Amino acid sequence: MTEKYKIYLSEDTRSRLINDAELFEFTKKDETVNLNAFLKVLIVNYFDQYRRDSEALLNSIMADITGMTFISDKDASLLADRIVSTYIKSDKVSNSKNIAVTLTVSGSSYDIIRIIENNMLRDTSLSQYLKDMFNSYLSIPRDRREAIIFKDTYEDIEKALKTHHIMTFTTTSSERDHSFTVEPYFIAPSKEEQCNYLLCRDIRSQTPRTFRISRIRSAFVTSDIFDIDENLQKELQEKAVRSPHSVSATVSAVVKLNKYGKRMFKVITKNRPIVSKIEGDLYYFDWPELQLEDYFKRLGRDAVVIKPASLKEKLRKYYYYALREYSK
Repeated sequence: MTEKYKIYLSEDTRSRLINDAELFEFTKKDETVNLNAFLKVLIVNYFDQYRRDSEALLNSIMADITGMTFISDKDASLLADRIVSTYIKSDKVSNSKNIAVTLTVSGSSYDIIRIIENNMLRDTSLSQYLKDMFNSYLSIPRDRREAIIFKDTYEDIEKALKTHHIMTFTTTSSERDHSFTVEPYFIAPSKEEQCNYLLCRDIRSQTPRTFRISRIRSAFVTSDIFDIDENLQKELQEKAVRSPHSVSATVSAVVKLNKYGKRMFKVITKNRPIVSKIEGDLYYFDWPELQLEDYFKRLGRDAVVIKPASLKEKLRKYYYYALREYSK
């Protein structure tokens, strides 16, 4: 069954939900953001946690109230509910106007909505309940929000990690029907991107790989067990801390930055490599070459690679072909 509901969200809440939907690649056929599909998954995957957290918060407040006063349990419950609704969930202090969003639900998301309508509303509307749920979700760090939205994938990966089982999956960034068979080692967050990555060994190529978890599809834990490679485990553990989004080979690099390049290096923090040492205009790095390439593409002529020759040549070709296209 399919049902439509009007919910009212602040501009800020709606904008932040759209940002998550875009980051987690919920899109329609025309590549626009599919907010409705994202909200359906959010409702299904977050409802139980939100309900437990809300009940735990109320119980904690009630315990504090009854522990300090001679108030009855009933009055303490009413007061705790008032405190939560007035000071924690309220967004009346915001000057942002509410925007109507049409939510179309079906299947499991429809079932959750029916449970909310029949059991959870009391003195509030469905729209307000969902608004509070969405704001609670947005108060969680983004890497943990990703774990909520892709709950099933996370649970499969964590199961495989605990039991050392081989996994198979496809990804949205690979060719259709191109599946990967891997030995999983770590889940690690990228602090700059606020996304999580699976660090593993690709069995076919026998090379270390990293996959953004929000792009993994059809994850399956096989019955095959693998032996932990301690050397690889140590290598991937270092990558997990430094650069989980890239497990390419580490190189020793030297990059010359001019005055403006130094300023940009301080400002552009996303996926910025860690400097090993600085000697005047020369910046030294021991970092994955792929990440160095991706980062210094953004600095243009203000950052010139001195070594290694392979990285210097990649950037030279990048700018050469760009110049050729712009010169047509």
